[in-house]
Amino acid sequence: MPKLQGFEFWSRTLGGARHVVAPMVDQSELAWRLLSRRHGAQLCYTPMLHAQVFVRDANYRKENLYCDVCPEDRPLIVQFCANDPEVFVQAALLAQDYCDAIDLNLGCPQMIAKRGHYGAFLQEEWDLLQRMIQLAHEKLSVPVTCKIRVFSEIDKTVRYAQMLEKAGCQLVTVHGRTKEQKGPLSGAASWEHIKAVRKAVAIPVFANGNIRSLQDVERCIQDTGVQGVMSAEGNLHNPALFEGRSPAVWELAEEYLDIVRLHPCPLSCVRAHLFKLWHHTLQVHQQLRDELAKVKTLEGIAAVSQALKLRCQEDMSRQEEGAQPAGDLPFFHWICQPYVRPGPREGSKENSGGCSKRALEEEEASTDGLSKNKQKKQLRNPHKTFDPSLKPKYAKCDQCGNPKGNRCVFNLCRGCCKKRAFKETADCPGHGLLFKTKLEKSLTWKGTQPGRQEPPQVGSGAPGAFSEVMGSALA
Repeated sequence: MPKLQGFEFWSRTLGGARHVVAPMVDQSELAWRLLSRRHGAQLCYTPMLHAQVFVRDANYRKENLYCDVCPEDRPLIVQFCANDPEVFVQAALLAQDYCDAIDLNLGCPQMIAKRGHYGAFLQEEWDLLQRMIQLAHEKLSVPVTCKIRVFSEIDKTVRYAQMLEKAGCQLVTVHGRTKEQKGPLSGAASWEHIKAVRKAVAIPVFANGNIRSLQDVERCIQDTGVQGVMSAEGNLHNPALFEGRSPAVWELAEEYLDIVRLHPCPLSCVRAHLFKLWHHTLQVHQQLRDELAKVKTLEGIAAVSQALKLRCQEDMSRQEEGAQPAGDLPFFHWICQPYVRPGPREGSKENSGGCSKRALEEEEASTDGLSKNKQKKQLRNPHKTFDPSLKPKYAKCDQCGNPKGNRCVFNLCRGCCKKRAFKETADCPGHGLLFKTKLEKSLTWKGTQPGRQEPPQVGSGAPGAFSEVMGSALA
């Protein structure tokens, strides 16, 4: 059967999917995909998989794809991050029998993607991307698709999408934010960029960004003309988003846990999903937040979720008629609803119109005393301290600044001590370096051998013997 392309691929293979669950690292696992499909999702992506690891590690393939085969989990697109055409195609060939298309991640803006040289940090390397897409298009039996972020300039974004289409991309998902827009600096996604791409290419386009409800989905399709809409964070806080419902949190939490019992996944994934679902309730009942963070079993997580349900039902019973949700929430905290990520603090805007993520973290750390990472370490080890005054003090080496040996005759670290003792033919018992002693023993032994000349005394110049002994000592 010939490989379907473009709109034929979208309409026949993907069933004309309009409601799409995004690829999310450690979040779009099989159990979550099945839950989302039950509540209106028509197409799902796997979490981003690392192509190089997928090729070399059979266990990685088994844990992330091969063991997750499920008839109800189709249509399915497998997403890879890669920066080498051959490796990308090798990974895709190993995955193509388990999915309906292969997606190349060109949208990840995180620092790990920058260090690994993949995701959105490839968006300036058009020659490389052309070669990757062309080779995959030629070698694979399933279509290749791309998920991208936009450039600041609409024109450059359009040319970028056209280049991918020409190389062989059969569907492009456009996240309407630049790679700099992330975390507290996310801001609103630009549907204008997405609309321009949709008009300029002859392949299906999915939109991503600013999706918090079914009304947003419908408005995005109407405003941009895209074929489908992808949701990530909106889906995590309300898996029934594509149904247009906002059910009680425990309804979806219990359903998800039931699916996990049938299709197990790492406990870290389950915990992360419960933190998202119960986000607003955990702001009210914070003691249960700590319990959810510490629990070590699936049943323990289910018990915390049940406790949260009982707390919510108590809150409902005490609620007065005509009461309004607290803060800016559209619903009461026990109802699934979107989470609006807070932007940079007002003070930072007055300075330079923005604030770096590092500055925000430092500000938060100075407010709370400890950074989030240090708080996590302290949670694991309550006796751990980060007070510099309580850390042990080490005397420094006179030459390099590393900790010196306490019994070193030269007041140096072992590395510097070894060099000096060798140069001066000296001993340092503190570091176990006996250059002088070994030389004397060697010369004495040679003097006792018949037929040998009388050895010179130490210090009188014996370059041959010295070199021989020092070579063996250093070895």
